[in-house]
Parts: sequence; C-alpha cells; structure tokens
Amino acid sequence: MIDMEFKPIGKVHSPYKEKATAPIQPKYSDEFGKIEIFPEFADGLKDLEGFSHIWVIFVFHKSEGYDLHVKPYLDEEARGVFACRAPRRPNPIGMSLVKLENISDNILNIKGLDMLDGSPVLDIKPYVGDFDEFSDVRIGWLEGKVQQAPDKTGG
Repeated sequence: MIDMEFKPIGKVHSPYKEKATAPIQPKYSDEFGKIEIFPEFADGLKDLEGFSHIWVIFVFHKSEGYDLHVKPYLDEEARGVFACRAPRRPNPIGMSLVKLENISDNILNIKGLDMLDGSPVLDIKPYVGDFDEFSDVRIGWLEGKVQQAPDKTGG
C-alpha cells in the first residue's frame, strides 16, 4: 500500500450548511454557488471557460466514519457502499457534475450545486460528452426507482 495525501485546490461556497438541506444529486438542483480556487492553483483554470459542465471532485468534509452497507435513498434494503453514492465512505470523496456559468479570476460560478458550504475541492475536470456518455448503461438496483424520487434532498 502507498500512503496518499491530497491538498485541496479550493473550496465550495454554498447556501447548504447541512446534508439534510442539500439536493441528493446536482441534476436535481437549480442552485447557484461558487468554487473558490486557491491563488496558487488559479493559473490551472486557463482554457476551462470553454466548457459548459465540469466534474468537481471534493471531500465530504462533514461525513464521519463509514459503513460498508448503507440504506440508500430510494431503497429500504441495505446495499454495499460501493453500489451507492452515500457520503459515509472509507475515503469520503464525492464527485458532482455541475454547469459552469462563468469564471471570474479564481472563482467558478456554477449551477446545479449539491455540495455543502466549505467542502474542500480536490480536483476539477471538464465534462466531455464523447468521453463521459455511454449508451449501454445499466443502473443495477436503482432500475425502476430513479423516476420515483419525489423528495430530492438529503433529508
């Protein structure tokens, strides 16, 4: 095993302070927010403004501990944590696909926010449909459950 250490490149500014108020996925959010990129990494934003959407890799900083089996949103049965998007993970890393509205200096203005205020950002990658979309997708135990999601917050 190798030891890993990550240094955040920025942080999220969000109206969501607690998990119960945040949407379960960015697709269910019209909320605007900001990602502040720390000055020493701001030059890495060069050419990003041409992309409409970005993947944000972040830390579930309010998550404590982990469970290998979790009862996910939309199901009553405990599922393996790696078959879910639950924040209580062995490595509390999240990823969200958000719309990039614009960039002002080291601030990314985004739409589709589902991250909590203060979430450390580990990385940003551009979304590229030709690379990121697949036509032969299966969604496992979520089959038939995704469309019946009335309450789309984490509460």
